[in-house]
Amino acid sequence: MLSYPQIDPIAIAVGPLKVHWYGLMYLIGFVAVYFLGQYRAKQPWSPIKPEAIEDLVTYGALGVILGGRVGYILFYNFSEFINNPLILFKIWEGGMSFHGGMLGVFTAMWFFGKKQQCTVLQLTDIIAPLAPIGLGAGRIGNFINSELWGRPTDVPWAMVFPNGGPLARHPSQLYEAFLEGVVLFAVLWFYSKKPRPVMATTSLAVLLYGCFRFFVEFYRMPDAHLGYLALDWVTMGQILSAPMIIVGGLLFYFADRKRLSN
Repeated sequence: MLSYPQIDPIAIAVGPLKVHWYGLMYLIGFVAVYFLGQYRAKQPWSPIKPEAIEDLVTYGALGVILGGRVGYILFYNFSEFINNPLILFKIWEGGMSFHGGMLGVFTAMWFFGKKQQCTVLQLTDIIAPLAPIGLGAGRIGNFINSELWGRPTDVPWAMVFPNGGPLARHPSQLYEAFLEGVVLFAVLWFYSKKPRPVMATTSLAVLLYGCFRFFVEFYRMPDAHLGYLALDWVTMGQILSAPMIIVGGLLFYFADRKRLSN
């Protein structure tokens, strides 16, 4: 068993001002999208110019934060929301959903695409290979916060998390950081280094994330207030990821057929 590294969740404290590692991880993701987006926007097949990337990051950040919060409330905490709608605005209490954030980004790119006179899928094809940096960083933030830990296990790399009771558990946050961050970034970055049909990169990102998340859910504890939703193993994360696998796979298939027909 490995020892859990005791890392203070607060990265910087100046008087009453406290900056948490989790917040810095979001910042890392947005900064990565900005600089790598500049590079991608310079490619001849890009539908937007480099100077538009700053606005794209702004729209995307709003989509991530608003969509992530609304998605968490709807998917994971809807019953409490019905009793107390104000919890939607209590962001300081935590609670963000990737699936909600993804829908928020698609919505934001739709609005931004109208401004740039291009389609939402043209824009998501640009940012899809960049998003895994923020995803991986966010999972590191979960690990530092000792949250979203895994199921009990006796594997040699198991850890006892401060908030997870006395049992050793899978460090599932690190599994997700590796798959959703490192692996997903590498695959999408190299795949999109040359021109691809519209929606090919986006659909591949959706497909792979859905597969990775569905897999890691077998090692991650479900939300305590939801538990397993079916068969003593199906989680909300898997239910939300299953459509991503199906839709992403179908869209990637059709995009690839378009490439072959051309």
